[in-house]
Amino acid sequence: MKAMMNKAPMGWNSYDYYDTTVNEAQVRANADYLAKNLKAYGWEYVVVDIEWYSKDAGTQRDKHQYIPFGDIEMDAYGRLQPDPERFPSSAGGKGFGPLAEYVHSLGLKFGIHIMRGIPREAAHKHLPILGTTAIANPSSVCGWNPDMYGVRKNEPGSQEYYDSIIRMYADWGVDFIKCDDICNIDTEPTDAYSSAHEIEMLAKAIEKSQREIVLSLSP
Repeated sequence: MKAMMNKAPMGWNSYDYYDTTVNEAQVRANADYLAKNLKAYGWEYVVVDIEWYSKDAGTQRDKHQYIPFGDIEMDAYGRLQPDPERFPSSAGGKGFGPLAEYVHSLGLKFGIHIMRGIPREAAHKHLPILGTTAIANPSSVCGWNPDMYGVRKNEPGSQEYYDSIIRMYADWGVDFIKCDDICNIDTEPTDAYSSAHEIEMLAKAIEKSQREIVLSLSP
């Protein structure tokens, strides 16, 4: 993780046009455009934003932007995976590795959006976290996105969970992580900084991965 940067990260984020429904072909097309027209001016990050693991994103617009307990792609250790229908190169457990490799081949950097915490579905299924147990906090749920539970502070399994997902992202070749619902001090009126420990765990996990990853925090 970079402690200091000479300039703010500059690039393209899929949410600004595609909302929750972006697919691989669209990401590649925008990466191509960025490389051809904007890279020379410092624009270098290609970021796949929210719900890349959702199989039914955008199908209930009349009711939900983020579908409660929607159909998601997840591995046996409770780690979210790209939906292979929307991201065909991820099939067979490859994750975002092939897409990141393509973005890197253009001389650009690859990023993803994540929500803090662990998938609620993983907690309800009692999935293992690479040999340990997941420490979900059912009382800590994002006010606008129901996908995740927060992770408990200072309990066995909590840091290990974050280590496991960051290690996977590093293996994929991720250069930038936008973590959401993690620095909004209005979320818990009685504990304004209730998510601060998750920022710390993410930072530690990135340091352990030994990959240079920019960590961007979002309300």
